[in-house]
Amino acid sequence: MPASREAAKRRAKELRLELAAQGTRITHGQALELTARELGFRDWNTASARLSNRPEFKPDLGMRVTGTYLKQPFRGEIIAAREMAGGTAHEITIQFDEPVDVVSFDSFSAFRSRVTVRVSTEGETWERTGDG
Repeated sequence: MPASREAAKRRAKELRLELAAQGTRITHGQALELTARELGFRDWNTASARLSNRPEFKPDLGMRVTGTYLKQPFRGEIIAAREMAGGTAHEITIQFDEPVDVVSFDSFSAFRSRVTVRVSTEGETWERTGDG
């Protein structure tokens, strides 16, 4: 399901075309309202307010990214990317500029220089660490 307003608007256009192909013509506003209900919202205004207005994350090879990995800040480059779940998610591999310590103990360290993660169209992972 769409995670952003832009994706929901695209879904509304698709829905309008699907219905037109079946002989039912609706306005764009009606398509937005149907899409909102399809997403579980009361109406388009509610959906629009609750859906993210951030631009969709569209990973590409060589793209520079920043963020946190296991609570550690990182900078890196996307070296592999593939679309998942009909475009609602991506699996990306990031090569860190500097290895990230993935252990929280002061007396021990383990560094990772590359990770593969699944991210939403907002660029956020669904995975969480064991401590939340």
